[in-house]
Parts: sequence; structure tokens; C-alpha cells
Amino acid sequence: MDLQEKLSILSSAAKYDVSCASSGSNRKNTPGGLGDSSTAAMGICHSWSADGRCVSLLKILYTNYCIHDCVYCINRRSNDIPRASFTPEEVTDLTINFYRRNYIEGLFLSSGVIKNPDYTMELLIRTIKSLRQEYKFNGYIHLKVIPGADRGLVREAGFYADRLSVNIELPSEQGLKLLAPGKDRKAILTPMSYISDKIASNKEEKKKFKSAMSFSPGGQSTQLIVGATPESDLQILRLSEGLYNKVRLRRVYYSAFVPVNNNPLLPVLKAPPLQREHRLYQADWLLRFYGFAANEILDPTLPFLDDDLDPKTVWALRNLQLFPVEVNKADYRMLLRVPGIGQQSARKIISSRRWGRLGFSELKKIGVVMKRARYFITCGGSFLEMIDNKEMIRTRLLKDKKKKEQLAAQQLPLNFETRLVQS
Repeated sequence: MDLQEKLSILSSAAKYDVSCASSGSNRKNTPGGLGDSSTAAMGICHSWSADGRCVSLLKILYTNYCIHDCVYCINRRSNDIPRASFTPEEVTDLTINFYRRNYIEGLFLSSGVIKNPDYTMELLIRTIKSLRQEYKFNGYIHLKVIPGADRGLVREAGFYADRLSVNIELPSEQGLKLLAPGKDRKAILTPMSYISDKIASNKEEKKKFKSAMSFSPGGQSTQLIVGATPESDLQILRLSEGLYNKVRLRRVYYSAFVPVNNNPLLPVLKAPPLQREHRLYQADWLLRFYGFAANEILDPTLPFLDDDLDPKTVWALRNLQLFPVEVNKADYRMLLRVPGIGQQSARKIISSRRWGRLGFSELKKIGVVMKRARYFITCGGSFLEMIDNKEMIRTRLLKDKKKKEQLAAQQLPLNFETRLVQS
């Protein structure tokens, strides 16, 4: 099998792994080195760094052969699909050649499990070690750790990858036993804890010894499949919250279940639950940056996120007794809880009001989304729109949302026709 065919098979096999955002880690170039991490061919995905830059990564599986027979996975052992495996030399050659052609800025490397976890992990390490040492490649590398691999191999991988990740895959142990009986939850969580401890100790080590090698400077992440098993959004958010607190994950990625296999154990879906995935990302953002707890966003009486409104707006409607918020007096934490006020606009409000009282026009200039915020704030004691009925506010918000969607639908053909005329 030629390299082009392998690339076609193994890049396609990697498309269901969504956790490939660049961490924005800063791996400095070296004399004679190639690439740095500041930086529509097959296998290339576009991701975004922490500062908002678009980053192109070569996203591939090392192999799609696998000893596991996970019900939800296209690469499961029992599936009759084209199979292929790279060699370490082929992956390094592809990465270097794609980089030199300015196709990519880094590598996202995962793999099925061949023979056993240790054997697979050794091949992955051999690949990225060759890139770093032989080719002096300093670009971004995200490596998937194989659950069950020896701790020493995980440690070695961390010294060559910018980010490590271990896919937890399903939100509960029951779901894992049902759909992936060959996998053990403990074998997934153990390396996550080890990586977390190693990252923390490495930071202390680097303070004492400047020459100490960095260990996974971009942190670690994981991925959850949403919709393959019946767990609620509350269960998923509680799990994510625990992972952020206990193993200090940089990011949890949520992947809407795509029914690629027919099996009575799998749900019958007309389409992947993309809206649910989107709402989970919004709720996850509230966990990480807005000071919310999972039990605030949802509770056992309301365990699923709202399809129509974002989680912060739904929380505000459930807690109308806390509103309106006076923007000229509220602290930063409370400003963050107002729908339509984000981190940047909250900081600007805190900074600007030192020089004078803010009004509604100033808030709009600062970047506050007034269509949402107007129902939850006052400026100098004045309301822009005083409504204290939850259902009425919800109706107004949904009406504004519908207008926005209709306007977007009308503008698309107009823009398309304009481009045709200009061309």
C-alpha cells in the first residue's frame, strides 16, 4: 500500500476525534531547528490556539487496526473496513514535508491499539522522538496516550509532546462496560492523574533548574462522546467539573455521537446531537471561566440543557431574584453572571466606571450584548426595559433570536450574489 493511500485511510479514521485544539504552548526554536509552536490537503485540520489564531495540524491515526471492539467506533475490531498502519519514518516524513510546504504548523497523533498498549505507545514515542531529536522539529505536537500503557512510557511521551490527552470516551463506568467492555475506566483515569502530578512537579523543577525539560507544557485534555449512552447533561458536567478540579485538565472536548455502526445497544438517531454538544461547550465555558458550578447550571429536577437558550440566560431566568444588577456597583463575579456580559466587557465595566457613571449607550460601546442584558441590569437605578416575568422575558429573547436567524438567512444569498457580480 502506498503512502498516499495510507494517508487517505488514516486521516479519515481520525476525523471522529475532536480534541485537537492547539494549546498555545511556547516551544522555542533551536539552532538549525525546524518550526515553532507560535505558528485542504488530506489529514489537515484547522484548530485554534488560546489567543484565537487558526492553527493547521496534520491529524492522523498511526494505525486503525485495533484489539478493541467498541460498539460505537468505526475502527472496532469486527468492522470490515480498509486497514492501514504507518511506520514512524512515514509519519515523520509526512510531518516534515507538510510543514516545509506550509500546509501545517503541527501534528495531532492518535492510534488504535495494536498488540497491546505498551507496544503501541512505544511506536508513538519513537515517532515524536524522531521528530524532535533527528529533525529538530519544534512545532506543536499533540499526542494521545494509550490507556493501560506503562507509566514510564507516559513519562517519556510527555517530554516530547506539547500536549497529552487520554480519552475518557463515555461519561459513566456503566456506559463504558456496555459499549466498550475491553476498556477499563481505572486504566483511563490513572494516567490522567499521573500526567497531572507530573506537570505540577515539572513546573517546580523548572523553577529550580533552567535546563530541565518541559513536560507536556500545553497540559492535558480528554474527550467525551455525547449521546451514545443515556447520561444526562448534569452527569456530564459534574464529571467535567471533577476532572478540572482533580486532575487540572486544560480542556474537556464534547463529541456528538455519530452513528457509524448498526447495533441494538446504540441509540437510533436521525442526526448527531450537535445542538446538545454546542450547549455543553457553553456550559463548560461557564465552569472554566465564569465561576459557575455544575449544580448551579443544572439540577436533578432539570438535568438537561435548554435547546433554545444558552445556559447562562437559563440560569438567570431561574434566579430572577438576583436581578436586576446595578452595573455601576456590582462586583466582577456578579457582572459575569449577567447574560450578554462576557469576561472582556466585565473587565471594561470595572475599569471604566472609576471615571464616571456608565449608561446604556456606554455599555453598548464596551461590547455588552444589550438584547440579552437589558432585562437583567440597571444603570444608575434606571431600567432599559423593566420586566419581572420569567416567561415574558423568555418569549422576548426567543423572538429576538428568531429575527436574527431570519436576517442571517436573508443576508447569505445577497452576499453570494454580490460576490458573483464582483467576480
